[in-house]
Amino acid sequence: MAFTHTDTELPIEGKYPKLIRDKIPELVESQGKTASTRVLNDDEEYLKYLLAKLIEEATELAHAETSHNQEEELADVYEVLNAVLEFLKLTQADIAIVQNDKRQKRGGFKERLLMLTKP
Repeated sequence: MAFTHTDTELPIEGKYPKLIRDKIPELVESQGKTASTRVLNDDEEYLKYLLAKLIEEATELAHAETSHNQEEELADVYEVLNAVLEFLKLTQADIAIVQNDKRQKRGGFKERLLMLTKP
């Protein structure tokens, strides 16, 4: 299935400055527009924008209206998560160990439990 960007018109999507994919300036310029960018050399600032991007993509996923849009937004969430892992020098295997441990102690989400009141 070919990628087609879906504009969500969510306020978080149009908030600048924001972290963008590496080829976005090329794509913008191919449409006769100009993209103003700078490189995030400061690690703390880069992590801040990565985490903001993760929130943006998760919000877009929450508002995706079709299964195709959900696939695209999940791919975006994965891309940002992979960038966070790389930045933190962690692997998916590292996180899988922690994930499995938490699942063993607290469970997963298979039972679809919704807590109705604060304990």
